[in-house]
Amino acid sequence: MSANGKKPHLIYLALGFPPAAKSCAYRMKEVANLAVERGWRVTVVNLDEEAWLREFGLDRSLAAQVHPSIRQVLLPLHRPDFDPDLQHYSWFRARHTARWLKLRRRFEQLRFPEPVWGVYRAALERAVEAVHLEDPADLLMVSPAPYVTMAAALRLHERHSVPYVVDFRDGWAVDVIDGGEAFPKESARGRWDERVLLDASQCWFVNEPIKEFYAQRYPQVADRFRVVRNGWDLDSAPAISESSPHPERGLKVTFLGNLKLPYPQFLELIDAWKYARAAEPALHGATLDFYGYIGSGYASGANAYARTIGQHAAQGVRYHGPVPRSEVARVYGESDALLLALPGGRYMTSGKVYEYMATGLPIISAHDFEHGAADILEGYPLWARPLSLGVDDMQQAFVDAALMTRSATPEQRLAGRAHAEQFERRLQLETPISKLEDLIDRGATG
Repeated sequence: MSANGKKPHLIYLALGFPPAAKSCAYRMKEVANLAVERGWRVTVVNLDEEAWLREFGLDRSLAAQVHPSIRQVLLPLHRPDFDPDLQHYSWFRARHTARWLKLRRRFEQLRFPEPVWGVYRAALERAVEAVHLEDPADLLMVSPAPYVTMAAALRLHERHSVPYVVDFRDGWAVDVIDGGEAFPKESARGRWDERVLLDASQCWFVNEPIKEFYAQRYPQVADRFRVVRNGWDLDSAPAISESSPHPERGLKVTFLGNLKLPYPQFLELIDAWKYARAAEPALHGATLDFYGYIGSGYASGANAYARTIGQHAAQGVRYHGPVPRSEVARVYGESDALLLALPGGRYMTSGKVYEYMATGLPIISAHDFEHGAADILEGYPLWARPLSLGVDDMQQAFVDAALMTRSATPEQRLAGRAHAEQFERRLQLETPISKLEDLIDRGATG
């Protein structure tokens, strides 16, 4: 209970909250819902629907799962680089698009060192402070990226002594794709990063390697850091099949997510699929089906990846577009094996690995051998793990998964689901959420 006798008030600065059709929305939704269930009043600060419609689109089925008591403050902050209306363009932008975009990126970072989002620092600070002045907050939680949201959390703390928690989905200072430091502590980003983390009551990280990176960078506050993993949701898991696919039916290998594999690796992946499909009888007539997002904004579904998929229709490669949350379990239920195509290495986990495991289906890893997702998959019974992303190794992984699919027993599929159960999303979040109220009593020093 807060000092005024009311339920404690949490301001949740969560750009990407439902109905935004983004993978971060799953975690955000559950954080807010669990906070309400624990007795908090929750106000979510997010961008409005027009902003998300321009970028990734909307998922009404996900928004329907948000607790009705959660108040939302929606900000009309729209990316001009995603504006499809040519009538809004200046003469300079229309004639010199690349130069306009380069100048725009410089302008965006004048007040905060982050491309695209830095320009919204003042608007976010004002919005969060306005919510607090109307209904004083006991705690603020911020879920970057974008990282400019951390500036709003720091501002509220410095002006009104409101403690805050940073829920990093990807650590800013660590390069989760290439590994190592993303920027030095002495840089503009480094100075902001340090200010925010030193004053935070708590910082959450999605895996142990990112947490350890930050603990080494800021040892003086490492006791405030904790791992709060992503997970899978009960409504996304299909029923476990009790029989193998009919031998005369072509197998369906599915990718569901946001395709971010570097394009040269993607081309090799498609080559590996072609060769495996032609050589292995268990893959004759099989399809490789991509669901989800391939690019964002004006480039969504209209880029080199999409063209490559279209060029390989004869080899069973298909793109189906985004999937509403309400349809995810159906897509998995219609699949025979799953393709986990991810960039990055040990710092990258991805939320999809948990959801994939909950299906009990064979999983084909298309990522580096040393990878955060591999740590989670260790012990999963139906895992095709190639030694590399090279064409030969990936071809063999497709073959291995096809043979697993034909021979897997119900017991093996159930064992896959059992392996995933430890990572159910609510199980990951319940304890951290239950301890948020302790931060009110301890204050900003955590």
